[in-house]
Amino acid sequence: MKQFSLSLLLLCLTQLTNAQNDTIWIDEVQIEASKTPTIYSETSRIVNVLTKAEIRQAPIQSISDLLEYAMNVDVRQRGYHGVQSDISIRGGTFDQTLILINGIPFSNPQTGHHNSDIPVDIENIENVEILEGAGSRIFGPNAFSGAINIITGNSKENKLKFGLSVGENGLYSGLASGSFTKNYFSNNLTVSKKGSNGYVENTDYQILNILYQAGIQLKNNSLEFQAAYQDKGFGANSFYTPAYPNQYEATKTQFVSAKWKGGTKVKYQLSSYYKKHNDRFELFRTNPATWYTTHNYHQTHAYGFEGNLNFVSKIGRTAIGASFRNEKIYSNKLGFDMDEPKEVRGEDAVFYTKSDDRDNFSIFVDHAYHTSKFSISGGVMANWNSAFDWELFPGLDASFFITKELKIFASINKSYRIPTFTDLYYVGPTNIGNANLQPEEAVTIEGGLKYISKFFVAEMAYFNRNGKNIIDWVRLSSADKWESKNITELDTRGIEFSFIANNKIFKSANLPIQHLRLSYAFVDVKKHSGNYISKYALDYMKHKLNLNIAHSITKNLSLNWQFSYQDRAGTYHHFINDVETEYKPFVLLDTRLNWEIENWNVYLEVANILDEDYFDIGNVIMPGRWIRIGFIYDINL
Repeated sequence: MKQFSLSLLLLCLTQLTNAQNDTIWIDEVQIEASKTPTIYSETSRIVNVLTKAEIRQAPIQSISDLLEYAMNVDVRQRGYHGVQSDISIRGGTFDQTLILINGIPFSNPQTGHHNSDIPVDIENIENVEILEGAGSRIFGPNAFSGAINIITGNSKENKLKFGLSVGENGLYSGLASGSFTKNYFSNNLTVSKKGSNGYVENTDYQILNILYQAGIQLKNNSLEFQAAYQDKGFGANSFYTPAYPNQYEATKTQFVSAKWKGGTKVKYQLSSYYKKHNDRFELFRTNPATWYTTHNYHQTHAYGFEGNLNFVSKIGRTAIGASFRNEKIYSNKLGFDMDEPKEVRGEDAVFYTKSDDRDNFSIFVDHAYHTSKFSISGGVMANWNSAFDWELFPGLDASFFITKELKIFASINKSYRIPTFTDLYYVGPTNIGNANLQPEEAVTIEGGLKYISKFFVAEMAYFNRNGKNIIDWVRLSSADKWESKNITELDTRGIEFSFIANNKIFKSANLPIQHLRLSYAFVDVKKHSGNYISKYALDYMKHKLNLNIAHSITKNLSLNWQFSYQDRAGTYHHFINDVETEYKPFVLLDTRLNWEIENWNVYLEVANILDEDYFDIGNVIMPGRWIRIGFIYDINL
């Protein structure tokens, strides 16, 4: 989880927002795909960027909605509008994707189900950067199949912003934010709340987000600070098992970090962070069974420190650094028995009776060399975990320009994932954990072509990830409980294609199109695990075709279309029919009509226009057509 490279990725890719507005096009943007800074045209990895311009116009209400249309990102939503989502990349599982906020690791050590408890409103996001493929050499453990870095805006202007939207099923969303800057000091505060009565029984939700950001910019140094809070409660109809549909869950997230950057010839960065997450899960929201004695209570703590240096010499660019992270859980279900129970705050006579913690320390070195014709970068991270000892994550990336605009690239990297506390310890009516699990490992090779011109960018890639000790929840028949096991080797192969057009093309042709992005991904997974039924690892997105197009109608009126065809491999046990059932492919079509004039953005959104019946996760029905209307108003002070 190496903050150095993500901070560089942040620094470089935030400029890509302007690329869509013709200020900076992609080939001019500085980006970091390894440990050392370089420009986009020199990178040898696939980095997918969703820009502020796209986000502002898109028919979305949450980060999960946004990622639904990202290339080779699988978003398995339970509920809607960011209630809960399992996010994975390139056929991996939701525990194999690392989430970061402004370059700070954010993933939850309890379970990847909570990785989407992101305390950031969609209006705060500048862009989202998705590194596809093995990321452990760059970000450390758990960036197994990729990493997603969410970049928030820290406005340098004095302004206020207000937003409100309403819709069917009692949907509402409200936002108020303000930014104030004086001399070298900037402040930003955003408060937002949204909720709904639900689209079917027991799918209601309430979500409160608060985000504060501050910055101090000096001549050769800067300090960045962020603090965030989220309070979420939702009806969890059949979320974890259809046998008990009347489930409910409430989570609270607190997140704070500070980052100090500086230096001239030798640049340095120091950072620290702390995250606390509370989870209360109720198998019975009302009318509990006689055998049901208590809800599940979990509290996780994660804190870390990191220091990095990078410098340029005659032989290229070099980066070195080290980091430390501690993860701890208190629970009445997960971990080892405590000598002294700990009271659950806010509850009567409820105690955490189990706990566990682990430390993680890593050091890395990375070097890159670039010429006008080729680029090569390589490095290694050495990682020690108190539960699993030492491990090395080496990697090498290379690219060669065939012509000025066309290049070929290839890479090989090792990745690694540590089991979550849920993998290790959870025991419930339908699940059995495994305290003897070992970390997952994989070696990924990828290669492809990139064509980068002033008019468009096209990328095509092939990847092969050979994984061993893959963790999955499995069973031999529907009569058995799900058990977490290192049961399988998985060979994951796929191809990707993406095309992004610079709107200069359409302006020169006097066409009303403002933006065009097209992508397709195919994934195939081969297992070597016998006859086990898989709950997650083999339920992957096999085909995904996305099209995003925005066009103007009049001077101030525009329309954005999001199209996605999704075909999932794998099966689920149909609870009503009592049979193993294959997932059916489906088409999602969303649209947003934007009217923008002066400081106003008034919009009408329609989600799932085709009123498609579909499952992201078996037995958890997703909503049909959903209409909402709203506005955003900016005031400059």
